[in-house]
Amino acid sequence: MVVAEVPKLESAAEYFFKVGAEGKRFRPTVLLLMASALKFPIPESTDVGVFSILASKLRTRQQNIAEITEMIHVASLLHDDVLDDADTRRGVTSLNCIMGNKLSVLAGDFLLSRACVALAALGNTEVVSLMATAVGHLVTGETMQMSTSREQRRSMEYYLQKTYYKTASLISNSCKAVAILAGHTAEVSVLAYEYGRNLGLAFQLIDDVLDFTGTSASLGKGSLSDIRHGIITAPMLYAMEEFPQLQDVVDHGFDNPANVEIALDYLQKSRGIERTKELAQEHVNLAVKAIEALPDSDDEDVLISRRALIDITQRVITRTK
Repeated sequence: MVVAEVPKLESAAEYFFKVGAEGKRFRPTVLLLMASALKFPIPESTDVGVFSILASKLRTRQQNIAEITEMIHVASLLHDDVLDDADTRRGVTSLNCIMGNKLSVLAGDFLLSRACVALAALGNTEVVSLMATAVGHLVTGETMQMSTSREQRRSMEYYLQKTYYKTASLISNSCKAVAILAGHTAEVSVLAYEYGRNLGLAFQLIDDVLDFTGTSASLGKGSLSDIRHGIITAPMLYAMEEFPQLQDVVDHGFDNPANVEIALDYLQKSRGIERTKELAQEHVNLAVKAIEALPDSDDEDVLISRRALIDITQRVITRTK
């Protein structure tokens, strides 16, 4: 799907799909499991052969959503690395370091164009609208992060809205798209959406914890990268609630390494890390509730997939990278 006429563009576009740089493939895993978790039972009067063909066609279309989602995600990584002037990603040298900013931006644009072509081929306007909304949210979230006022930098509500746009919108809307393609009711589609939304929020909250507690080797990026870029996340916001004097340090910014040390000292004395983990657990609990609220099924494949989706919520909350 990322074949290009120009070899250099193709090489850039497929950079993060190669073995060793492909990441966790978290989103497509969740989406394929969601597809299995929402499988319809075979009606007694149905021709098994015909049903099998239809089920196979549906599975292919749902797999397309997983592919499209990963292409959108990788495009956002390529663009983010240019914006952040990053030199590593997923434990390897970032594309912008190897091929330059211009080609990285163009490779991201190219992936988005390929995702659009694949979306159009599905022929479902509601799904196209959902995925286009998610792309818009990615841009909105990145812009919110870049242009914050002093009050917004101190606001948990603003942080969570930005986090939804940057991380949770793509996975929640693609989970909903998988349900819509299968012809499920609005209620089931909303449950799929709620699972993705809460899983995405929990994922990012733990990411923000790991930025303070993880090591460069396990994260594949320098730890403390957020605070060094002046990005205030949940652990620091909670620390500011406990120690209002930390607000002045945050307002002065982190160009001075001494300010970073002062902020980390306050964070260590606070319950910022613990409270962020607790908030992530709350979102995980909501994600589990969404799966448990799905219509009853006695299909073993459906039950296994639903258990796996619940298991993934625990992996998100306990991960170290």
